[in-house]
Amino acid sequence: MKDRKGLYLLDRIFIAVMIVLLMLLITYLYLIVASISKGAYLFLIIYTMVLTGIIYFSYEWIYAPYKENNKVLRLFYEGYIFKGVFDLRVHYNHETALAFQKFKEIIDTKELIEGSKKHAEYLALQNQINPHFLYNTLEGIRSEALIEGVDSIANMTETLATFFRYTISNVDKLVSLEDEIANVKDYYKIQKFRFGERLEFSIEFLDDNPKEILQARIPKLTLQPVIENAIFHGVERKLGKGILTLKVLATSKRLIITISDNGVGIEENRVRRLNKKLRGASLEYMKEDKNKGGIALLNVNNRIKLIFGDEYGIYVYSKVGAGTDVEITIPFII
Repeated sequence: MKDRKGLYLLDRIFIAVMIVLLMLLITYLYLIVASISKGAYLFLIIYTMVLTGIIYFSYEWIYAPYKENNKVLRLFYEGYIFKGVFDLRVHYNHETALAFQKFKEIIDTKELIEGSKKHAEYLALQNQINPHFLYNTLEGIRSEALIEGVDSIANMTETLATFFRYTISNVDKLVSLEDEIANVKDYYKIQKFRFGERLEFSIEFLDDNPKEILQARIPKLTLQPVIENAIFHGVERKLGKGILTLKVLATSKRLIITISDNGVGIEENRVRRLNKKLRGASLEYMKEDKNKGGIALLNVNNRIKLIFGDEYGIYVYSKVGAGTDVEITIPFII
């Protein structure tokens, strides 16, 4: 948005207040000279205390909340926070408070999640074929393959059917980490048919109690889009063997999942721009070119922030020629 010419209303008020304070200061200096010449020290002391109290009260009651509100709005504009913009401690006036309340009602989180969920389904299928029709077709192919004794085709179609059944049902709900990992394993099997020995995948639990961690709740379709992104924008473009690693770490309050690849990596400037987009929740990425890469990460990050809050989400570490680490942070909920 282009900056509007002229001063904003609050800037005008600030200038007017500064002029008044300057006049008070001039008056105060005059009174100092007059009081000293007349010996009215008691009046000068009382006036100084009152003026100091007024200045302190103005700072704490007006200027400090004003600066705090400006900081919150700036963070919202830069994408660092989303829901936090509705939690201003002191609104500018009654009408502003009502406007923010109405804005919060209009920007319904459920509607944003619904839009993000539909986009996740689009990214997973990448076509306009009815997913149920596709699932039933795969089941038919599997049956024919079993009859003909072609086990490899039967196994492939069974894996595809399981994967699509998981993908198309209730995308907006929370599932166990165990279910998410099982879906990732199915996706890896599908990719193995294409890449063969060129692709390797492993899972590491950086904790002594993986059974408990596997019951943690996580938004559905969080891991698979990140794995897909790592394969097609990292591993596929490199020569030699591609290695994917999924690491899980749980603290008392957080679940941290890191998906690493030894692919081609990302340039430093692109990583910086991507992490800037990942700081906040937005649906702007839905307007971007799907072939640019990183769209899946923005989608997953968006759903995490809308469900759990601005302090959770995705951060990317990458170096050209060394690979990429995608760190997913969500609350540890069982």
